Amino acid sequence: MEKKYNIAVVGGGPAGLSAAWAAAKAGASVVLFEKDEAIAHSVRTSGVSWIDSMDALGIPSNLYNPVSSYQFVSPSNEVTVAGTSARSCVLDVRATYQHLAFMAAEAGAQIMVKSNVINVAKEGGRVAGVKASTPAGDLEVKCSLVIDASGFGTSAGRKAGMAGEWKRYGAGAEYECYCDHADNSLWTLMVGQQYSEAGYAWVFPLSNNRVRIGVGIGRPESQADPLEKLHSILEKNLKPLDRLGKIQPVELHYGFIPNEGTRQATVADGLLMVGDSAGQANPLVLEGIRYAIEFGRLAGRVGAESIAKGSTKESLAEYERVWKAKVASKIASALKVQTRWIGLSDEEWDKEIEILRDMSGDEFIDFVKAEFTAGKMMKLALPPPETCSAPAVQHGTEIIAQKSR
Repeated sequence: MEKKYNIAVVGGGPAGLSAAWAAAKAGASVVLFEKDEAIAHSVRTSGVSWIDSMDALGIPSNLYNPVSSYQFVSPSNEVTVAGTSARSCVLDVRATYQHLAFMAAEAGAQIMVKSNVINVAKEGGRVAGVKASTPAGDLEVKCSLVIDASGFGTSAGRKAGMAGEWKRYGAGAEYECYCDHADNSLWTLMVGQQYSEAGYAWVFPLSNNRVRIGVGIGRPESQADPLEKLHSILEKNLKPLDRLGKIQPVELHYGFIPNEGTRQATVADGLLMVGDSAGQANPLVLEGIRYAIEFGRLAGRVGAESIAKGSTKESLAEYERVWKAKVASKIASALKVQTRWIGLSDEEWDKEIEILRDMSGDEFIDFVKAEFTAGKMMKLALPPPETCSAPAVQHGTEIIAQKSR
C-alpha cells in the first residue's frame, strides 16, 4: 500500500503525540506510527516531573500525584528537604500518554499502533517518507516531513544517516508496586554503592499504597544490570523500603535515556528530531517528559508551517533555534554538574548530602530542574553555569544532583 500525508511521526510517546496534535491542529495531514500494541503499552519512565510545567502544558491534575518533600538516603546518612507546597509530581504515565493520544486523534491525526517503521525513503538526498509494517500490511508513506520521536533509539534519524547511537546514557529498571503504606507526598533518592554504582535508586509514590521502586545506572561508567541491582535492594529490604511494609510488584518497567547532552543537529531536509531522539533530557534526574510535550508541540507547529516551503532544513530552522535557546545551555551545565558526582564513595555520599539540611524545598527543586542562574549557583557554592566544569568534588559545599533513570 502507498499513501500520502503531509507529516509522518515516528513514535507514540509524549513528543510524537504532541507533535501530531500540533501539526494536525495547524491543518496538516498527519499519520503517527507506534511500534507497540497500544499507546504506553510499555512504560519506560518513572514519570517524575514538575507541577508548574504540567499546569503550563495543560496536563490535568488528576493525571499525577503531587509531591512536596524530598528525601535522600546514603549508606550512613539520611536527609529530608520539606517543601511548603507541592512542586514535583509523579505522573500516571499510561493515562497521561493516552490523554495526549486522544488529543491528537481529536485534532485529526491518524494513529497506527503495532506499526513499526522499517526504513525511511529518500529522494535526492532528502527524506521523503517512511516504510512501515502495520497490522493491515506493509505501508509506504510519502510525505513532506518525517518527525522522529522514536525516543532513545532515534530510529528514523539513524536510518536517514543523520544521527548515531548514544554513547552515554542511563539504563533503568523499576517495579510499580503495591505497598502497605507510603507517604504519598514524599519521594526518595538513594545513593551509594549498595544502591547503584553509577546512578541512584528511587521510591516515587503514586498513592499511599502504590509506589515505583527502581534503579538507574549510568553507561559507560558501569555495566551493572539495573534489574539485578533492584532485586538485591528488594531482597535486602534496604532503607527506606523497610518502612513500606509488604511490597508486591504489579508491573515491570525498563528503559534507556540519553545522557550526553543535545544532538548537534536536529533538523535536516525532510526530517526533524524531538524528545529523547534530540537529547532533550535534564541530566540531573534524567527526566524529559515536560520537554517532550513542549518541544513536540513546537515541532508540530513549525513542521506544519514548513510544508508550503518544502520542509527544507531552512524552513525547519525555527524549531531548532527556539528549543536550543530555551534549554541547550541548561542541559549542558547540568551535564557538567552531574559529572561531579560520578564515582563517589559511600563515605563521600554521606558527607555530600549533608548540605541539603540547610536548603529550602524551592532551592532544591530549582536546582534539580536545571533552572540555573548565576545567583542561584553562587548561593549553593557552585560555579556559575557558564564556567561550571567537573573538577574534584569539594566536600561539604555541594548539593546532590544525580543521574540515570
